[in-house]
Amino acid sequence: MPITTGGSTLLPFLLLIIVPLLLGLWAQFRVRSTFGAAQRVPASSGLSGAEVAREIMRAHGITNVGVEVSHGMLSDHYDPRAKMLRLSKEVYSGRSVAALGIAAHEAGHALQDAQHYGPLKLRSGIVPLAMVGSHVSNIALLMGVLLWGMLGSTLGPTLLLVGIAGLCLVALFQLITLPVEYDASRRAKDLLVSTGLVSQGREAQAMGAVLNAAALTYVAALVATLGTILYYALILFGRRD
Repeated sequence: MPITTGGSTLLPFLLLIIVPLLLGLWAQFRVRSTFGAAQRVPASSGLSGAEVAREIMRAHGITNVGVEVSHGMLSDHYDPRAKMLRLSKEVYSGRSVAALGIAAHEAGHALQDAQHYGPLKLRSGIVPLAMVGSHVSNIALLMGVLLWGMLGSTLGPTLLLVGIAGLCLVALFQLITLPVEYDASRRAKDLLVSTGLVSQGREAQAMGAVLNAAALTYVAALVATLGTILYYALILFGRRD
């Protein structure tokens, strides 16, 4: 890269970009591998993921949230605006502890919404800013590097600063997401085990492994964003110095 930080950019690039990228890939691998293993462990309750999600919400008096199939593997999510819990086909119809764990996790988000859980409301409110920040940062950082590094334009540093600001909005969203996701997983584990839908021992351990691995992907995403922010900050302020 033509822009330097007063020396080689290789080490910062490896530490701040490549290492978080590898962490993210490893986290994704962990999710798929633990999900695959837990899929082979049938839940003793015999219920499907959709049935468990509905049962959890019914037990907590939530009657205004629907459950439907979503497309794509592990595309499960709760939409607070549409009041809809969307489960991937493997989770919706699955009767393994993996399916029940993920379904209960998403139902946990519906419980958070019904109980006006602060971090969830904050995350929902910041979604538009995070989306704008994500799109703006991609364009601004690319144009900033091209204009400053190749053409020497004074507009380059400004665009880099705008790109960094956009990434900060993304990082803020990801930071707020962490307590939301961890709380939903805690609720899922407690609800499934306490009600006997997932038995203690092997079933609970396999379910917990899936939810823990899924939570790690959110940590990896935040680390990757912070690494990118630091990398471009080193480029911007290092060269200015």
